[in-house]
Amino acid sequence: MAIAFKHDHVGISVIAVDAAVEWYSQRLDFIMQRRFETHGLTIAFLTHGNAKLELLGGGATESSPAVTDVADSLNPARLHHFCIAVDDLDATLEELRTRGVTTLGEPFDVPPIGQRVAFINDNAGNVIEITQPGT
Repeated sequence: MAIAFKHDHVGISVIAVDAAVEWYSQRLDFIMQRRFETHGLTIAFLTHGNAKLELLGGGATESSPAVTDVADSLNPARLHHFCIAVDDLDATLEELRTRGVTTLGEPFDVPPIGQRVAFINDNAGNVIEITQPGT
């Protein structure tokens, strides 16, 4: 029997759920669908189109250090990044800059997969890849 998978969401550990909800809402236009407390955790589910995030607060006591170089940020002890796709990477980055978001280096092409990519940090130091497929 083959097992069929479908992506559901990405879970991200944060210290301050409300601050993270505000950042993802204001910077990336995510919408909070649900927020609740359970098992000593505060959980918020955010959506943007078919992209879903689960922000989990209450377990971490300190933020991850801010990433300034993607290549130097690989650490097997944590999730490295999650990726969201956009139609126009350069236009998206221009808009994000007006919202106070800075990129980790310049956008670049990855010819073997036919994509142009850039990386940003959220307010808790998590790495987010933004990709423009099909370039």
